[in-house]
Amino acid sequence: MSLQKIFVAGVWREGRGEPLMTTFPADGSINAELRAASIEDVEEAVALADQAWRQPAWRTLLPHQRAAILHRVSDLIAAQQEELAELQTRDNGKPLAETRGLVASAAATARYFAAVCEVQEGEIPPARSQQLITLSRYEPLGVVAAITPWNSPIASEMQKIAPALAAGNAVIVKPAEATPLLALKLAEIFAEAGLPPGLLSVLPGKGSVIGDALVRHPLIKKISFTGGTKTGRALAHIAAEKLIPASLELGGKSPTIVLADADIEQAARGICYGIFSSGGQACIAGSRLFVHRSVWQPLMDRLLSLTRQLRLGHPLMPGNHIGPLISHAQRQQVMDYVALAREEGGEILCGGEIPADPALAAGSWFQPTIITGLDNRARVCQEEIFGPVLVAMPFDDESALIADANHSIFGLAAGIWTRDSGRALQLAEQLEVGTVWINTYKVFAISTPFGGYKQSGLGREKGLQGIKAWMQQKSIYLATTPTINRWSD
Repeated sequence: MSLQKIFVAGVWREGRGEPLMTTFPADGSINAELRAASIEDVEEAVALADQAWRQPAWRTLLPHQRAAILHRVSDLIAAQQEELAELQTRDNGKPLAETRGLVASAAATARYFAAVCEVQEGEIPPARSQQLITLSRYEPLGVVAAITPWNSPIASEMQKIAPALAAGNAVIVKPAEATPLLALKLAEIFAEAGLPPGLLSVLPGKGSVIGDALVRHPLIKKISFTGGTKTGRALAHIAAEKLIPASLELGGKSPTIVLADADIEQAARGICYGIFSSGGQACIAGSRLFVHRSVWQPLMDRLLSLTRQLRLGHPLMPGNHIGPLISHAQRQQVMDYVALAREEGGEILCGGEIPADPALAAGSWFQPTIITGLDNRARVCQEEIFGPVLVAMPFDDESALIADANHSIFGLAAGIWTRDSGRALQLAEQLEVGTVWINTYKVFAISTPFGGYKQSGLGREKGLQGIKAWMQQKSIYLATTPTINRWSD
C-alpha cells in the first residue's frame, strides 16, 4: 500500500516536508510512504483557503446547496464502508468490527450536519422599541484549523470537517502523524462530492511543525483539537493570544460506578467493553472502577472471567476483540504504568504483560489488565494511561464515592450501573463530567453534544450547537420608520 501525495487546496501533490512513513501496528509492515507537508505548504494552503472562502460562490451558497455536498459525502462513505474500515484498521490497528462502526459514524455525521445546515435559524429577539426590529444571524468564521487524533481518525475528522463546512468555512486538517490515511481519503471523497477547490486541505506532518505553524497563522480564525491535555493547554494559550475561539477535546480518567443493586452481568460486560474496546486507547475509557463492597466479589469474579476470555488477534480477522496498541512506544508507556502500579502496592489480577503468542511478536500488543489494591490517589488512578488498564476499588459510603470519582483533573465521562434510575440521575448530577452513561457505556449519538469538564477540554462537538461552534453571531438593528438621531444641535 502506498500513498505519495498530500491534498493542498484541492490539488494532489507531493509534500515539501520530511519523509513520513506509516505502519500497521499489528505487524510493523509499511502502509504508506510520503513526504509530509512543509511550512510552505501551510502558507499556500491557508492563503488559497482564504481566497476560496471569500468567493461569493461559497460564502453566499444557500444552505441546501452546501447540504447537498454533505449528503453526497455521506453516500460515498457508506458505499465504500468496507474499504474505509480496512484502511482505518491498517492505520491504527483497531479490529475491523470497530472500524466499520467508525465509518458508519462518519457517514451519519455528514448526513446530520447536512440536515442541520438546512434547518438552522437565526434569531429575532423581542422588540424593545416600536421603531426597531432586531435580528441576530450566524456567519462563518473563515479559515479554520482541525487537528485530529490517531485513535479514531475518520470519526474525529468528520466531526470537525462536516460542521465547519456546513457553517460556510474553509478547513485545513492536520491529521495525527501516525494515521494520515483516512484524512487523505476523506479529501478524495469531498472532492468527488463536488466541494469547490480550496475549501479543504489535508496536511500530514509533525504537530510541533505543521500543527504549530497552522494554529499560529494570522488567517486561522478557530482551532479545533482532539488529543492530549498538555498539547491542548498549549493551543489554548495560542488561541488566547490571537483572541480566537478554540474547541478542545482532551484527556480523561473516567470513573465507572457499580451500586449495590446493579445487574452484575450487565455491569461486568459494560465495564469490560468500556475499558478494553479499542485497546483502552480512548479518552472516554472507563479506567477507574468503583464497586460497592456488597457486590465486589461477584462483580470482580465475572469481570475477570470476561476479561480472560477476550481474544487478542489480527485486527482484520473476524472474531477478535482486541487489536494492537498504536505503537511500541505507546506500549512501553502502558508497561511503565503497570510497573508503577506494582511499586505503589497494586495487585495485578490479570494481564500486565506482553502476550506470549509468537504470531503477535512483531506488533505492539499488550494484555488487558486489571489492578486492585490501590487508593484513588495513586498515580495510575490519576494519570491517563491510554491503554487496556483498569484499576478497581471497592467503596462503602456514597458521599465518599462521589468525592473520589470527582477527585481528578479530568472530567470527560462516567458510567453508573444500578436498577434505580432515579438514584442514577441524582448521582449523575453530582459527577463533574460532560457525559454520563447509565446502564450502558461508550455509546454516542451525533445529535447529542459531547465534551468535557475541567482539563478534559473546552467547548462541545456534535448536536445543534456543533455547527454554531464554527460560526460567529452578528446582530442587526433595522429602523421601521425614518428617524433622525437628534442628540446634536
